[in-house]
Amino acid sequence: MSKSDVQREFGNNAAYYADCVTHAGGKSLAWLQTHIKPEDNWRVLDIATGAGHTAFLFADSVSTVVATDITPEMLEQTRRLIRERGLHNVLAETADAEALPYDPVLYDLVTCRIAPHHFADVPAFISECYRVLKPGGLFAMVDNIVPAGRAGDYCNGFEKVRDPSHVRCLPMSDWKTLIEEAGFYITRDDTIDKLIDFETWASRHNQKTREALRTMLLEAPPEAASFLKPEEIDGCLVFYLTEGLILAQKAP
Repeated sequence: MSKSDVQREFGNNAAYYADCVTHAGGKSLAWLQTHIKPEDNWRVLDIATGAGHTAFLFADSVSTVVATDITPEMLEQTRRLIRERGLHNVLAETADAEALPYDPVLYDLVTCRIAPHHFADVPAFISECYRVLKPGGLFAMVDNIVPAGRAGDYCNGFEKVRDPSHVRCLPMSDWKTLIEEAGFYITRDDTIDKLIDFETWASRHNQKTREALRTMLLEAPPEAASFLKPEEIDGCLVFYLTEGLILAQKAP
């Protein structure tokens, strides 16, 4: 899928992401707030900001936050929320995660949350994060992860039927290797399971696609099923996704 296809997919669903519980809240935001202690002179860059929820997390504690995305409609949602929240130190700008339009050693913190599975070139993205960070700067990455091997391939296929802009979720071990190979050293890593209501998750699609996704979920091979853990709770079909959370530092 090309970047223009990704822009079109997210542009068509920008309002959904502004209000989506998974993006607007969730345990990963609390994790970032717990483990990152920003200083008031910091410059922060949030990549693939969506509607800006991660960017807003640190706005009251730092000098400047730049919230970036490649989708104009997403940035319109970000700017709307900036106005509604009265945030005067948050800027919304267009930027490609794999080719950031910023000078080297400019930022103290770079964040990217629940987005890299849409990137075609994850190593380029990580390299760009390293380039724009100051010595000693922090890189915080949160994204859905999958098991290695065929189970991960199945989970990625399941996601791609629901969202054509999905490229690939990686296993946690792959993330750690790529981040360390870019020159970072990892200071903390965790995983968080998140409960997903199937009907809400699949709501943007017609009945035929929803039924195809339901079948994929309920008839998943054993290793994929043990990862997705579908079950019925109070008459509702639910399953689980897993987020990998990594905090890494550039050498001083």
